[in-house]
Amino acid sequence: MFEFFESKKTKLLKNHLRNLVALSSADGNIDDSEKDILIKIGTRKGLKKTEVEKIIENPGNTNFVPATSDDERFEQIYDLVELMLADGIAEDNELHFCVEMAEKLGFRKAVVGVLIRKITLSLLEGLDKETIKKEVRAFLVF
Repeated sequence: MFEFFESKKTKLLKNHLRNLVALSSADGNIDDSEKDILIKIGTRKGLKKTEVEKIIENPGNTNFVPATSDDERFEQIYDLVELMLADGIAEDNELHFCVEMAEKLGFRKAVVGVLIRKITLSLLEGLDKETIKKEVRAFLVF
C-alpha cells in the first residue's frame, strides 16, 4: 500500500533488486552468498536490510523499467554480473538472463557478450568497480 508513495528512484531500485532475485533464483535456489550480495547491493543503494529481505522472500512481478542514464545502466549490469558470480558458478541460464537484461537496459546487442565478459573477467581479477567502469567506457558507447 505504501509503495504508492515511493519515489521513482526507490521504485527503480526495488525493480532492479527484483531482477537480481530472478537471476539468483534462475538455478533453482538462492544460496547464502547470493542472498548476502543482494542485501549488500540493496543496503549500499539506500534500502533497509528488511526491505531487501522482503523482496527476496516475495519478489512479485517484475515490471521492467529501463535505466535513465549510462551510470544506472552500468550499475545494473555490474550488479547482475556480480550476482551471477556470487556462488562461484556462472550457470548458462544466469548468463542468458544477464545477456537478456543487458539488451533491455539498452546495450547494443552486438557488444553485450563482450561487455559481460569484460565485467566478469575484471571482477575475477579483483578490479574495483570504478576501474571496471572506466575500462568499459573506453571501448563501449552506452
